[in-house]
Amino acid sequence: MSNKPYPTPHINAKPEDFAKTVLMPGDPKRSEFIAKNFLDNPVLVNDVRGVHGYTGTYKGTPVSVMASGMGMPAIGIYSYELFNFFDVDNIIRVGSAGSLQPHIHVRDVVFGQGACFQGGFAQQYHLPGEIAPIADYTLLKTAIAQAEKQGVNYHVGNILSSDMFYNDDPTDTMKWAKMGVMAVEMEAAALYMNAARAGKRGLCICTISDSLVTHEVTTAEERQNTFTQMMEIALDTAVEMAKK
Repeated sequence: MSNKPYPTPHINAKPEDFAKTVLMPGDPKRSEFIAKNFLDNPVLVNDVRGVHGYTGTYKGTPVSVMASGMGMPAIGIYSYELFNFFDVDNIIRVGSAGSLQPHIHVRDVVFGQGACFQGGFAQQYHLPGEIAPIADYTLLKTAIAQAEKQGVNYHVGNILSSDMFYNDDPTDTMKWAKMGVMAVEMEAAALYMNAARAGKRGLCICTISDSLVTHEVTTAEERQNTFTQMMEIALDTAVEMAKK
């Protein structure tokens, strides 16, 4: 029996199938959209459990994109395997989030400088205190520079990664707003902790899909197909990271 850690139960590929930077949306349809609309010569490198992963080039730079599914346990699996088994250096989550602040509107872009979290993901590390999951600074400053070039309306700060989409207390999530938390999503904190543990780089870029303050919403089709500014920021960041 082979002692190689790949293929894994979740990724049927080899390390050379992936670029050093992987964009990671939650939705497999969004990974397909990015691959077919932005990458040159995209090749399907994984489709286990319908989680599509592609590798191609963008502006001449190899880039991969693969879905993570929803929630910290899901991105925890895929980011762990990519970092530790497939020699990936950078994972940029490109997802959607719900605004917790009145000045952060639908279709604005948010950069998760830090990720508060609800859930037990950090318990595995047996730390003698509470960890503060943060983005990699090099990825963050590179991505912000790309947003500046594009003239994107963006915000940088703390986000919340929640294990619960449907919370029994409907007021619970908004309590984070008083601490300046910008938005809520479901994956970034696990990505940041896996990156820290592996000595790799993680960043979460989200487009605001709805507002818990104003109750603005976007449709599933809009989330899948129109959040292109975020995608272009992440892709240009991958190009810049390849030069470092």
